[in-house]
Amino acid sequence: MLLDLLLSRSQLDRAAHLRLDEAALSELLLDGSIIEILGDRFRIVGKNLARIGPERVSNDLFFLGIDSEGRGHFASWLPGLDEDLGEEFQTLRAIGSSLNALDMGAAVHALALSQWHQSHRICSRCGRESLSKLGGSVRECPACGASHHPRTDPAVIVLIRDQSDRILLGRQRIWPAKRFSAFAGFVEPGESFENAVHREIKEECGAEIVKMKYLGSQPWPFPASIMIAFDAEISNPESVVADGDEIEEIIWLDRESLRAKCGSGELLLPPVISVARAMIHHWYGPKADQELSGGESWRS
Repeated sequence: MLLDLLLSRSQLDRAAHLRLDEAALSELLLDGSIIEILGDRFRIVGKNLARIGPERVSNDLFFLGIDSEGRGHFASWLPGLDEDLGEEFQTLRAIGSSLNALDMGAAVHALALSQWHQSHRICSRCGRESLSKLGGSVRECPACGASHHPRTDPAVIVLIRDQSDRILLGRQRIWPAKRFSAFAGFVEPGESFENAVHREIKEECGAEIVKMKYLGSQPWPFPASIMIAFDAEISNPESVVADGDEIEEIIWLDRESLRAKCGSGELLLPPVISVARAMIHHWYGPKADQELSGGESWRS
């Protein structure tokens, strides 16, 4: 069974064919649903994404797709704002766990596009400024004619288990105190997902895999990743050790000890919208939502 991952929930048809039809996009925009992003923050009302009218659209407009009723969905984006925007604007990290599936799909797509446009405004071929085209799905250089498309960087994330069905969690130095999570790392050029799993956990704790199972994938637009989740059983639980570089501490946990440490505050789980949290809950069982608590802070 694949994981039900929060950021993977989307109810929009991306309708890529409409990106080529400016007249159709203009028509959809007239009564479309338009969310607003300033930098990497969404304007919200309560716990929902706010909508704006076509008259408030900025120069950067992204087409996100159409819903089941044929209504167009868009994002209006202004880049690189550093000032305090107040409570009206929030990051996806802060609001993600409260969004419905329609808003979640729109927000993830919009954030991924905005982060890419923010860092790829200059043509990598000739150094001139490129322009957003086709509903924000591509940037084209008017000087040399090059087309540039958004990229996504794959990363594997692994929940390590032993033959007694304990899980191994690790802790990075940059995380808030007591935060532990699954093991993860980027896939390197020319490497398969499976080989990346073997390499990453070997590097970070010296584990040797005997069984591996794919659990699902989730976009992670912070700024441009997709997390590919695996469950892995290892053969050498007695000899694993933190590498001391990326991972400073590791801990073996059964369900009882995990519940006790979460309840006492000795251990903080990853935030709810993360793949790691979903993996841990999946392993723990159906009562995970009620019995496992965890902080939502992302950095110390």
